[in-house]
Parts: sequence; structure tokens; C-alpha cells
Amino acid sequence: MESRFTRGKSPLLERPLGRPRGEGPVWRALFGKEADKLEQANDDDKTFYVIEREPLVNTFISVPRENSTLNCAAFTAGLVEAVLGASGFPAKVTAHWHKGTTLMIKFEEGVIARDKSLEGR
Repeated sequence: MESRFTRGKSPLLERPLGRPRGEGPVWRALFGKEADKLEQANDDDKTFYVIEREPLVNTFISVPRENSTLNCAAFTAGLVEAVLGASGFPAKVTAHWHKGTTLMIKFEEGVIARDKSLEGR
């Protein structure tokens, strides 16, 4: 599924919609490597998961025992949400403990509708 989204006539603004853009070049620029895994939810076409076994932001932080549920990768979720929003793909991104840290990316309905309308091009 390699759809394209174009604003106007400029080929520079074309973006593949098949996977969240925060996982590729931006992720590599921020963390020096690609994310461990990218998955799409089976039951929801607007939900993706970026799985990072050992997030860089969690490596150098000591979390007190009483705050053991705190996931410092929530900072990364905020970065990904900001990059996606600024790129024209508004989404809600949250961090969860599952197979390391999982960022759940839930795109707004308009992004998915735009993707479906451009599939026939």
C-alpha cells in the first residue's frame, strides 16, 4: 500500500502514507538507528505501533521504585506526535510498556480518509 499525498503540484510534498513517517529518517536522526519494529493493528486501520525494546531515553534514567510505572519514553511519544502533526498527519501518540516500550500512534480519521481517497490514483 504505497499511496501518495500531494498538496498542490509540487512533487517535493508527496508523502507515502503506508507507514508513519516518524519511524524512518526522523527516528534515525534522533536516535542513530531505526526502531526495532513497526506494526499495524489488526482491528483498526488507523492505529500503528512502533516497538523499541530499549529506548535511548530510558537508558540513562533511574526511576525510583515508587514510580516504577513511569515510562520516560513518553517524551519520545510527544516528539513523534509533533513531527507527525507538523508533517500533515495529525495523530495521538502514547507510550506503553509492552515488549519494551511501544508507541501507539492513532491517526485522526481525516488522515485515513485522505489515504483511502488517494488509493485509486
